[in-house]
Amino acid sequence: MRGSSRFFLLLAVAVALAASGGSRTFAEVMEPEGLWSGPMRSETPSTLRGTVVIDLAGLEALLPRDPLLVDVGPADKKPEGFSEDRLWLPTHRSIPKAVWLPGAGAATLEAAQEEAFFRRVEELTQGDHARPIVVFCQPRCWGSWNAGKRLVTNGYTGVHWFPGGVDSWQEKHETVVVDVDEEWPVASAK
Repeated sequence: MRGSSRFFLLLAVAVALAASGGSRTFAEVMEPEGLWSGPMRSETPSTLRGTVVIDLAGLEALLPRDPLLVDVGPADKKPEGFSEDRLWLPTHRSIPKAVWLPGAGAATLEAAQEEAFFRRVEELTQGDHARPIVVFCQPRCWGSWNAGKRLVTNGYTGVHWFPGGVDSWQEKHETVVVDVDEEWPVASAK
């Protein structure tokens, strides 16, 4: 009997993993107290205290309120061995009207970068800390989680975290090519 119980338990685990596409673990990822300093691409919590976590339908419902869309996805890196005499023209596609601040979700930002992040958000929200702000990048990206945490910690009350990011948006909508925000320090875009 003991062997058959173990078999059925393992079978149930396998079925659950197959049903979820193997993308979720059984243990919920817990929110860290501070910013996440581990790998930027890994499983994230399903929550972010002080924010509203939204899916694509939630973002679509929020758009009429003209939220500030903040894309913190990384810039493409020039491949190693890329010939110096070849032109390198990476593009970044995002949600229309998004402000792209690549690297703004890193756990550790240089003082100038962190200052630029808050200054730019302050400018774009016109000082309205309750204005809806949506932070995003790609699925399983701690960068957008960290950016949301930074905003909440600094008194922003209208923060929405869109963990599905650009990938989720593309399921129903077109993306546009965006440039790095003109006020964002170039060093952070590397």
